[in-house]
Amino acid sequence: MPDELSREELLEMYCQMVLIRRLEEKAAELYTAGLIGGFLHLYIGEEAIAVGACKALRPDDHLLTAYRDHGWAIARGLDPKRVMAELLGKATGVSGGKGGSMHLASAEHNYWGGHAIVGGHLPLATGIGLAIRYKEEDKAVLCVFGEGSTNIGYFHESLNLAAVWKLPVVFLVENNQYGMGTEVSRASARSDIFEKGCSYDVASAPVDGQDVLAVHRAMREALEYARQHGPYLMEAKTYRYSGHSMGDPERYRSKAEIERWRAHDPIERLASVLISHALADQAALEKIHQDVEQEMEGIVRFAQESPEPDDAALYEHVYVNPIPER
Repeated sequence: MPDELSREELLEMYCQMVLIRRLEEKAAELYTAGLIGGFLHLYIGEEAIAVGACKALRPDDHLLTAYRDHGWAIARGLDPKRVMAELLGKATGVSGGKGGSMHLASAEHNYWGGHAIVGGHLPLATGIGLAIRYKEEDKAVLCVFGEGSTNIGYFHESLNLAAVWKLPVVFLVENNQYGMGTEVSRASARSDIFEKGCSYDVASAPVDGQDVLAVHRAMREALEYARQHGPYLMEAKTYRYSGHSMGDPERYRSKAEIERWRAHDPIERLASVLISHALADQAALEKIHQDVEQEMEGIVRFAQESPEPDDAALYEHVYVNPIPER
């Protein structure tokens, strides 16, 4: 059995990747129709990283991500109906309709959000790691960010302190080859991002971000290392089929390049594994796609029919504690 996972677990991972992709595709449609406002950063092509990594996380571990966060929210177990409702700014959304695409979060799932400020969540992950060490808890933190974040101060400060204090944080770089429209080699002196860990004596390794089983295996080992020894830097090499955001004209890459990466599509790769190991046939996989399509109709209907936030919601959650009455 691949990766010592059961047939049911493997099919669940396949279904999750299909669901994430269909939700992203549907979100693009709704954005084009004017039903989603603000920014929208799609995760299409990168699904294996979120699904493989979240499969390795324990429920009491902590997760922080950047703004390309829809797939991570679903992989972590958030209700996709409420994720879509948040994209549409509805009161039933995971953040009450006030966070939108880039600010998904759930305390119930120890998912402390998508963060819109590039690299801004890395010090927070280090802080959570410090709290875990201080309380002597058997937990870990997974902090996810793009390769562009490794060229800013937050990255170096966070990695350095995590190494000094031996904090249980796995820093996961989703290297999708471009920081907005800039190719990695044009912005970073080191194109192999995982090598930056050596500056702080942090264990590090690359992983094929298009292979969900490789991600799961590597993340499981990285989390165990972090719990026992301290921080770990992992670079998942992947590719986004869509632009940086919906407003990206994509003049910086060729269609041929995109097609080369599509030949290593993460969903198709897991499908090949399932079929080659006689864990599913083509008909069973097609049934999953059909079921996801039907589920997506309910997800969109729930989001569109959900109410807008009340005007009073504008004044909620401004302060941690309510102001006492005089």
